[in-house]
Amino acid sequence: HSYALAGDFPASVQVQENLSTSTSWDGEPIHYPSGTAKLSGAIVTLAPGTETGWHLHPVPCVALILEGELLVELKDGRTKKLKAGDTLAEVIHTPHNGKNIGKVPLKIAVFYAGNTELKNTLLCP
Repeated sequence: HSYALAGDFPASVQVQENLSTSTSWDGEPIHYPSGTAKLSGAIVTLAPGTETGWHLHPVPCVALILEGELLVELKDGRTKKLKAGDTLAEVIHTPHNGKNIGKVPLKIAVFYAGNTELKNTLLCP
């Protein structure tokens, strides 16, 4: 593993791996874009019953559900349900829609591994 193990830290520090993958959740391999690297992050909040709308990410990104419940759907009908504490390697170049299926606001921390030329998210018509 490329992270420090729990045994490497004092007992007061806990390390719990919640994601280690070379593919996005649909099984496709993750490829980093060329160019000048740019890491960025955002907190996305959706009210209960609302959706992100169809969009795609041209760069690799990871979502961590901070609060609430999320249903992600692909155009081919595949879905993925997530709850607080779950982590997801998001699909790349694949349109998808996120729905808050819970009764509280959904808060997602999203971290992008892009470059200085590409937008992290593109809305689909």
